Amino acid sequence: MKTFLLILAILMCSTQLTFSQEDGVVSLAIPVRSSLKFNRYLTNPTFSFVREQNTYINITNKREWVQFEDAPQTFLLNYTGRYSENIGVGVGLFQQNYGVLTTFGGILNFAYNARLQTDSNLTFGLNLGFYKSSLNEGSVIVNQPDPSLDNIPNNMVLSVSPGINYGMGFVDFGVAINNLVQYNVKTSALIEDDPQQGIQAHFMYTGFMYSRGFFDQSKFSALVKSEFKKDQTIISGLAMLSVPKGIWAQAGYNTVYGLTGGIGLNVTKQISVEYNYEKAMGDLATFGSSHEFTLAYKFNTRNRYDYSGDEREQALLIKDQKRKPAVSTKPTLDAEERAQIAEEKALERELAQEEARLAIETRAAERAAAQEQARLDGEAKAQALAENQAQPTDAEIAEEKVKQEAIYAEEVRLAQERIAQAEAEKQARLASEAQAEEQARQDAIALEEARLLAERASQLEAAEQARLAAEMAAEAKAQADEDARLAAASAVQAEKDEAARIAAEAIAQAEADEAARLASEAIVQANAEEAARLAAEKVSQAQAEEQARLANEVAVEAAEAARLATEANAQAEIDEAARIAAELEAQKQADEVARLAAEALAQAEADKAKNLAIVADTQVEPQVDLQITQKDALAKSMFALTEETKETKEEQDALLIRLNEILIIKEKDLQDLKEENDLSEQGIFLEPKPFKSISAENRILEGIKSDLDAAISENSKTIKDLENLYIERIKKGSNKNDETSNYYLNTIKALREEQAESERARASLVSTLESINLATEIERKRRIKRAVYDNEKDKFVKDKATLERIKETTPLSSVPLTVEDFNFGQEQSSNVQILKGVQNTDNGYYMIIAVHENVKDRDAFLQNVVASGQSNVNFFYDVNSSKYFIYYQKFNNVEEALNALDSKGNKPYNEKMSVVKIED
Repeated sequence: MKTFLLILAILMCSTQLTFSQEDGVVSLAIPVRSSLKFNRYLTNPTFSFVREQNTYINITNKREWVQFEDAPQTFLLNYTGRYSENIGVGVGLFQQNYGVLTTFGGILNFAYNARLQTDSNLTFGLNLGFYKSSLNEGSVIVNQPDPSLDNIPNNMVLSVSPGINYGMGFVDFGVAINNLVQYNVKTSALIEDDPQQGIQAHFMYTGFMYSRGFFDQSKFSALVKSEFKKDQTIISGLAMLSVPKGIWAQAGYNTVYGLTGGIGLNVTKQISVEYNYEKAMGDLATFGSSHEFTLAYKFNTRNRYDYSGDEREQALLIKDQKRKPAVSTKPTLDAEERAQIAEEKALERELAQEEARLAIETRAAERAAAQEQARLDGEAKAQALAENQAQPTDAEIAEEKVKQEAIYAEEVRLAQERIAQAEAEKQARLASEAQAEEQARQDAIALEEARLLAERASQLEAAEQARLAAEMAAEAKAQADEDARLAAASAVQAEKDEAARIAAEAIAQAEADEAARLASEAIVQANAEEAARLAAEKVSQAQAEEQARLANEVAVEAAEAARLATEANAQAEIDEAARIAAELEAQKQADEVARLAAEALAQAEADKAKNLAIVADTQVEPQVDLQITQKDALAKSMFALTEETKETKEEQDALLIRLNEILIIKEKDLQDLKEENDLSEQGIFLEPKPFKSISAENRILEGIKSDLDAAISENSKTIKDLENLYIERIKKGSNKNDETSNYYLNTIKALREEQAESERARASLVSTLESINLATEIERKRRIKRAVYDNEKDKFVKDKATLERIKETTPLSSVPLTVEDFNFGQEQSSNVQILKGVQNTDNGYYMIIAVHENVKDRDAFLQNVVASGQSNVNFFYDVNSSKYFIYYQKFNNVEEALNALDSKGNKPYNEKMSVVKIED
């Protein structure tokens, strides 16, 4: 019993795909493959950084294949996310329970990003795992102590998994090597031949949807991944749509583990929950479903990183209660800063005025010195001239003095003008520079104030933000304008009139330059608007062309539909005749199935006899075999059960053969029906095969399945009895290492393997049959649908052509027809009947002489009416009741119709006449 439990434990571990290796070492494989929101760094080490904006702490529980007792479970606690502009980190603790085996450990993650260009990033990542794998003795239940359980060692394993990712724009692709290095700390050796070791390649797309309504700015992510391991290749895909309202959904497929789907939501802006469901398929379908639950907490951050999946999510259930800021009468930090800045501005203005005053006084002193120097130079010249000439008269001296004074005065005037002009130019230049510096300083102060105001406003409600920011920005602008005005007034007041004029001209020139710049910008803006208009016209033209193309495609499809409907009309006439042939063919097929089943059964019986003969011939030493297989009473009972399982196994094999033969026949019928439908849709006519009556075939199939289930159940019970006898024999003192015990132990193992193979074959055949039946039903509906009228206009045209043919080809009867010669079809009411929605027929009152449900009876009645001499006969089709109404008179009001009904005469076709009104 103890050995058996140990074998079951090891088998359970292997079936859970943990790939236990020698000495009890378990590979690192955490099964979180169903989410693109949490635990992403376990998929690729770089994903703690790639497209990540926030930092999370989350708890995840994965329960696999829950229909089994002690099914695999994984518990995971993580802290992971963006740490800085170029670094992502992750720390995780995990525990995995696989039956009686337990793995406990932790994972450290580090990712570093190297930014190559604006939209180009190369990220390196590494996962370092350290865990302990051992036997959970509390899960082992034995009747008595077993020393063999003490021999299962505990292992400490170190695992290294590197990865790399390249991202640009909206796409990422990269590779990772799972379990590149696994080092067994206990044995101080590297682990070789790890089945979980492999190369993993991925391609990921991350984008946003821009529309109106609920899905505006939704985030769409898709991940395609391939894992190349030593013995298998796994391909998987996962897609997620995240809505800003605080909810997301994801779905995917894995070639080994099957389909997955999940949903998550934000309870608050920081707390989230997520559930994922995994449906096993293929070889793992019998294991059932898996469930994954995650509870996460998101840490608030004001950072806005590049190369992130920044989506602004809201809380779906519990909204944040935001309060408006209270109005305070105390001066805030911004008001104090503004007061300090204003005080500094006033001090700067005083210093500027003092500097201007000193400059004016300096320039005045310089001008006085220049005038004095000019006067002295004139006197010196006059003295030199007087010395060089003869002694002049008093009159000449006075005249010369007047001339010299005039020259001196003119030179002084010119010098003063030059000095004044230079002074004015200097003052204008200094004023312009001072004004430009003051304006730049004021602009810088205004920008700084606006930035501070914007940072403060970002923490308020959106509407309150806009209002406060506008008010504070207006106040800052007004203050800046006032400071600039005062500075300009001070500068202008300090200058002379000439300097003011030149400064005014300079200001006017600056304004002209500004106006020219604004005009240039206006021209550029106009050109841009014109280019945008032309682009919009091109887009409109492209849309119009696309709509025209789509309209043309619709017309082509309509024409194709009309053609198919015409062919369907022709096919519908054949179906009625084919129905009887179909039933005959179905019976023939059922007989063929029965014949094949009988032949298979006979063949199985023959093989059984042949095998028994071979066994009898090969028993050269029966005494030796009996000594091993029938050593004691329990061994003899076990021998009898062994022989019984062989007979039951042969019966199982025969039933599986018969089931496989039916599958082959059904698959062939499905392929023929699909080929017929496909060719018909391509316009190629293929003679249709009649439908089978599958009731007899289904009865045979259900009988085989019932017999097979009974045989499998009986054989399983026999193997269980054989196993119980083996355990009982060991308990009674028999040596479990003797030849008899070894023989029956190996026999039980072989029988169990054969039984498991038979059950898998049965499940595979039944699953394939169900798929074929479903596909056959779909193809049968396709075939029936082809025979239905899809176009009422085509039906109307065909009906009118039939009516004209009857009128032209039906001769008058040489013998008068009686009422008994006419089949009037459905009995009509004596009251006026109202029909609505009749196509291709005008409104009014019609004298109906017959009503039929099928074309054959309709045409026979029409032929008799024409043969009786009434060539104006006509009919219309009511799609609501699927009936044909035959008439030859129509009236515009009910009085005329009723009068005609009273005077219908003795014509045989008027015997069942009634009135029907057609209206919209």
